[in-house]
Amino acid sequence: MNRKYEIDMCSGSVSGKMILFALPLMCSSILQLLFNAADIVVVGRFAGDNALAAVGSNSALINLMTNLFVGLSVGTNVLTAQYYGARNDRDLKETIHTSMLLSLYSGLLLTVVGLAGAPRLLALMQAPPEVLDLAVLYLRIYFLGMASMMVYNFGSAILRAVGDTKRPLYYLLGAGIVNVLLNLFFVIVCHMGVAGVAAATVISQTISALLVVRCLIKEQGSIHLELKDLAISREKLRKIMQIGLPAGFQGTVFSLSNVVIQSAVNSFGNIAVAGNSAAANIEGFVYMAMNAFYQATISFTSQNYGARKYKRIYRILFAGELYVVVTGLVLGNLAVFFGEALLGIYSPSAEVIAAGMARLRVICTLYALCGVMDVLVGALRGIGYSIIPMIVSLIGACGLRLLWIATVFQIPQHHNLTTVYISYPVTWTITLTVHAVTFALAARRVLMRRPAEN
Repeated sequence: MNRKYEIDMCSGSVSGKMILFALPLMCSSILQLLFNAADIVVVGRFAGDNALAAVGSNSALINLMTNLFVGLSVGTNVLTAQYYGARNDRDLKETIHTSMLLSLYSGLLLTVVGLAGAPRLLALMQAPPEVLDLAVLYLRIYFLGMASMMVYNFGSAILRAVGDTKRPLYYLLGAGIVNVLLNLFFVIVCHMGVAGVAAATVISQTISALLVVRCLIKEQGSIHLELKDLAISREKLRKIMQIGLPAGFQGTVFSLSNVVIQSAVNSFGNIAVAGNSAAANIEGFVYMAMNAFYQATISFTSQNYGARKYKRIYRILFAGELYVVVTGLVLGNLAVFFGEALLGIYSPSAEVIAAGMARLRVICTLYALCGVMDVLVGALRGIGYSIIPMIVSLIGACGLRLLWIATVFQIPQHHNLTTVYISYPVTWTITLTVHAVTFALAARRVLMRRPAEN
């Protein structure tokens, strides 16, 4: 391992090292969203509101279809960090080679499903008829890049597990610049519309995947990737699935609830869809900034759990929660304060801006609650608990959100967009409370009954 990229998570300051870990990851996530925003901005400015709605109407569906496999990368991250913390090089090598081959298979499967099922899936989501054909075209081209997306996600998870969040940032920056330039060329010069935006995304994802693979191949330490050794270890696959499948299933069901919410938004027409899409994109910047501390909590907790340094896990959780609250409150409320100006970047339409502000005012003001919930989940997964937080999240966040849409939203006086958006902070509050109790019980069972290293 190139030591200048490594962070020693098992000794020294927790809070300082979490910042060092999280900041590059935060920048990576925000850059990724900026490049995704470039898709929406370019298409909204140069291809019209229907093209903007076509791209935006795909976001919930794309997340639904990819979250299960992206969740498996959480299993890779946790298992790699635990073996790295325990200095178990043999199992670490098997985990890395299993993970990278799994990522390729996952991406290819998603490509087949996306190409074949695009029209039917979008019709089930009640995509507005005037944008359906454009949405199908975008989705099919986008899913040609699924193998690259999965390879990048799994490769980045391996690097994060050993404390390296800088090189994924560099690779994403290079690929993202290519994405923006191709967006402008394909849409403005070639007049390709949503097809050009999707093609630019596929090309940039492929570049980032190749850079991550090259990085792992060049490594000479314990995370070295040897292409001829790519093989699926049944034991490591089982453990990755054991941790990653609940995380992925949780993300999928979360996305399913968001698909239901997207369908409710779709019923208000293309202006509401465009405003919701633009606001969700802005909201994503706040979420990904908070998510950096969720990722930090998983990696730090997993390494210290592998090294049996259990007392540090409580310090990790406290630091993660403190950082995520500050990040969520500051950035969330700044997004609301500058909301109209930010939404104006995506569309000059006053109606679209008003629809977007309806979402920002409800969700971003209290977005810190979502961050608190996620950090608790990260700590639980780091100590080997993945099924319990999945069940709590599915019942507390997804189940209650769907119940809200089926009951409160159906009341005539509450049948509006604000009622849809209120479901988020209500379910976050309930779910994080249960997660806090769950962690207290799990920590007492796992961390206090096992011998720890001094």
